[in-house]
Amino acid sequence: MRKIFGGIDMSKEEELRQRSSIHLSQKHHKHHKHHMAMPWHEFIPDDDHNLARTASLPAKAAVVGRVGLMMLSCGTGAWRVRDSMNIMARKLGLVCSADIGLISIEFTCIDKDGQSYTQALSLPTTGVNTDKLTRMEHFVKKINRKETKMTLEEIHDELDKIQATPGNYKPYQVGLASALACCAFVFLLGGGIIEMIGSFIGAGLGNYTRRKMLDKHITLLACVAVSVMVACLSYTLSFHAMELLFNVAARHEAGYIGAMLFVIPGFPFITSGLDIAKMDMRSGLERLAHAIVIIGVATLVGWVTALVVHLQPENFMPLQLTVLQLMFLRVIASFCGVYGFSIMFNSPRKMASVAGCIGAVANTLRLELVDLCGLAPGVAAFFGALTAGLLASYVYKRMHYPRISLTVPSIVIMVPGLYMYRAIYNIGVTSISDGALWLTKALLIVMFLPLGLIVARIITDDKWRYCN
Repeated sequence: MRKIFGGIDMSKEEELRQRSSIHLSQKHHKHHKHHMAMPWHEFIPDDDHNLARTASLPAKAAVVGRVGLMMLSCGTGAWRVRDSMNIMARKLGLVCSADIGLISIEFTCIDKDGQSYTQALSLPTTGVNTDKLTRMEHFVKKINRKETKMTLEEIHDELDKIQATPGNYKPYQVGLASALACCAFVFLLGGGIIEMIGSFIGAGLGNYTRRKMLDKHITLLACVAVSVMVACLSYTLSFHAMELLFNVAARHEAGYIGAMLFVIPGFPFITSGLDIAKMDMRSGLERLAHAIVIIGVATLVGWVTALVVHLQPENFMPLQLTVLQLMFLRVIASFCGVYGFSIMFNSPRKMASVAGCIGAVANTLRLELVDLCGLAPGVAAFFGALTAGLLASYVYKRMHYPRISLTVPSIVIMVPGLYMYRAIYNIGVTSISDGALWLTKALLIVMFLPLGLIVARIITDDKWRYCN
């Protein structure tokens, strides 16, 4: 006996099989990810055991695209992503043209016969992983140094190993790193021991919360909002505990701003300027928009939380320190701050220590130029970033750490998170003139920071200096 099912004549057995298939498909569909995983190895023909250079155009293009996508996932800028794709393309006998954004790549590969193949690839989210970035750069350099004697399968196996590399630190270690960084950050902003203790507790718990949420693949803005709220509330509770136990003054409550500074999007902020300088406008503007959105969410959540628990961003109480004492402590605090941010970016401890040394020199120079020479904060930030860029280039030639893995942590503590928060806070309470003043101060520093790195790259990097 046969029945009509969905306009098709079929037997009872076929009907049951069809119904079962539809049911399973619907059930499975509920668990589908919004961004499908790319089955890279399935793009390789089963009978293809030849060298990668002799493979088909689509198979070679998949390798080029995967390298670019993995570089992009590490948080590096468009220029470095394109450079890595170009190296892979040349070694495979292709010409590559790529348009790169914050989380997506559109590229075309052309072989020697004039045949072209175009792909569009995307990431589910963005992040920073300096350790994986270093591994990817070493892989690309290895490919570039010699003729490609690897099959496509071997190349994908190498990339699988890099992609599967676990993070260097557990959530509590990342929490401690952010606690150290924000504690040092608060001191550099003018805070004392009370603000530092409160920021240590608040930032540690806040970033621990963010890391646990990220590990569960919670969307980025939710992670930012919840972690900032946890940081502010933790600071408030610790401050009130110190107020009861040690009778500290209410003015110390202003340190809660420092507890939320671990969310500063240093990488997209800095790389956006570098991308725009290299005419990668899509990537630069997308990174800038991403950074602004994160700062907007963080400051708004911080402001609302402050209103609820009655916190006010007042000026810090002056520190009774001599010029030499302050300079010495600034060197230590700058090192600790940069080291903490580097650990948050998954840098190995040795790389984090090197970045910390660069940041200690560059940031202390910036602060002393303001205090001793009377330079405007924006101009001082330029010289601080320039110094960090020059030192990072020197280290790169000897230790082969990616420049961006050293420079961004070194200058992220120069990003005026305090100014940005005060701008939003004052605008929120309708003190528009004060808000505009703080916003202007913040914008001047933010514009000068990437300019310093741009000048350093032009001076020290032959490949980066030219536009062709």
